[in-house]
Amino acid sequence: MKTTNKILMTIAVLALATTPTMALAGGCNSSHAKATEASATKTMSIYATAKEGGFNTLAAAVKAAGLDEVLSNDGPFTVFAPTDEAFAKLPEGTVEKLLANPEQLKQILLYHVASGEVSSGDVVKLKSAKTLNGQKVVIDAKDGVMINDATVVAVDVMADNGIIHVIDTVLIPETM
Repeated sequence: MKTTNKILMTIAVLALATTPTMALAGGCNSSHAKATEASATKTMSIYATAKEGGFNTLAAAVKAAGLDEVLSNDGPFTVFAPTDEAFAKLPEGTVEKLLANPEQLKQILLYHVASGEVSSGDVVKLKSAKTLNGQKVVIDAKDGVMINDATVVAVDVMADNGIIHVIDTVLIPETM
């Protein structure tokens, strides 16, 4: 994997289940169901899986940050993918401000991506993971799985260049 291509998008890790696309606590919303369906019907890139899987805000952010090609071709990556609902929880105007600032958006999205493919069965063994923006996320698997303050709500959505774990909160790096 080329160093210059180690750039990626938004998203988070793992859970206690080891079966593909198993939903965790709280059930599955439409984004989860679409991602599961997209993963089950054919293998696509992480970007295509997010786009086809109903992660509209994430897909738009990845495109705006110029990370769509990386998430379409390089890898493998582990992405902690916030749902549209997670983006909606951000303070009003935040998404628009980020879309207007591609460099800041890129750093936030890269905070959701780790190098390599880490399944849910392996994530629960970790205490942290280094992301592509250079900072670490904290992993807590005591009661469900948390990535920083985000709850993992679905795991092991397979893509041809990695794996996606769905989270309910957008991760914001400590430096922002």
